[in-house]
Amino acid sequence: MTDAPSDQPMLVKTPRKAALAAWIGSVLEYYDFFIYGTAAALVFGKVFFPDTSPAAGTLLSFATYGVAYVARPVGALFMGHLGDRYGRKRVLVLTVLLMGTATFLVGCLPTYADIGLWAPALLVALRLLQGLAASGEQAGANSLSLEHAPEERRAFHTSFTLVGTQAGLVVATALWLPIGGLPEHELLSWGWRIPFWLSAIVTAAGLLIRRSLQDAPVFQDTADEGLLPVPLAGLVREHWADLLRVACGGLASTVSTIFTVYALAFATGTAGLDDTTMLWASIVANVVALGAIPLWASLADRVGRRSVFIFGALGSGALMFAYLGAIASREYVLIFGAAILMSGVVYSAQNGVWPSLYAEMFPTRVRLSGVAIGTQIGFALGGLAPTVADAIAGKGISGWVPVAALTLATSVVAAVAIATARETARETLQVIDGRREVTPAPGAAAAAPLSVGAAGRRR
Repeated sequence: MTDAPSDQPMLVKTPRKAALAAWIGSVLEYYDFFIYGTAAALVFGKVFFPDTSPAAGTLLSFATYGVAYVARPVGALFMGHLGDRYGRKRVLVLTVLLMGTATFLVGCLPTYADIGLWAPALLVALRLLQGLAASGEQAGANSLSLEHAPEERRAFHTSFTLVGTQAGLVVATALWLPIGGLPEHELLSWGWRIPFWLSAIVTAAGLLIRRSLQDAPVFQDTADEGLLPVPLAGLVREHWADLLRVACGGLASTVSTIFTVYALAFATGTAGLDDTTMLWASIVANVVALGAIPLWASLADRVGRRSVFIFGALGSGALMFAYLGAIASREYVLIFGAAILMSGVVYSAQNGVWPSLYAEMFPTRVRLSGVAIGTQIGFALGGLAPTVADAIAGKGISGWVPVAALTLATSVVAAVAIATARETARETLQVIDGRREVTPAPGAAAAAPLSVGAAGRRR
């Protein structure tokens, strides 16, 4: 290790603080994720696209929702380079500021009735800004929390990024409950704006926590060794296979976007179910996920990342048939049971594991870039799923079947990609960085203690 320059503070691991910083950013990102998705399903078609038919308005609203995912891969190039060259902290401060500002401004937008086509155009512009911010948020948070975490608990500590996503969904859904119950004219005039304005509170908390962060020692070691910056060409040349794996693994997010956006529109529109009750189904599922995610991550620290991810991806993809079928049956007991099992329990398996799984595919010098670029390609495709689903869905109450099939197909692709990845649960970050060689324990038991030898190794 190269000693840090005398004018720099000595860096130490702060796993709890890093996990908290990761958590608060994800709360904001997925608070925005849900309030925007809910507004797209229930409000935006009427507010920003009133001259179209209800079906066309919903489709256009979903398109504005998906446009942020198109911006994410582009933003990942910038955010990844910034984070790998100048540090994770700078990315995390920038992303929470951009996300919070854009979300607040959505609530300030005039409607189509006020300024015509400029209204949806401004909505798209702010959604693009949200996409740019999100492109580095989880990758930066995962990298920071992973590098601060104890070696034997990396999956557990990085899982708090995804615990934050569920907390953000719970808070956002709880806010939509009273707002969704407003008379329609109040909802469409001012009610829908309140959740966007309240994002300022989470933004302020995120900035306060993240400004006091420091990067982990392993990042400073890499910077001191002169390995930064790394050209994008080098990342693609040396780690293209892992980039592809992460991008394909990101397709598992289709379960979340279909559950959050398409299923809500299908339930309240085609099936004629109550808005508030459906929002409660989402709240209960996400509350269950708050506990399930760290438990699955702890299991991954013991048995490995891949098996837990594959179970979560395939299981939740298959359960989409049960969930959409339950909505079509209009039986609320079945809907709640399927939502909890699919989104709360089984989907949490892959959701709790991917932060460590993806981050450990790349050495420190390109970790943020690799995770940001790979995930944002996969998430971009997953984010467009509600638009595709709305286009391929059949007529009537049984039209959900092609959508469930699409969800399962993307989950299979994700599972197959991750099945080809290297298992890293038993490797230290130094091993992943190529500085030391792992010495397999006798019997190569999955839960064997970490052990490293002195021989050099290159990924």
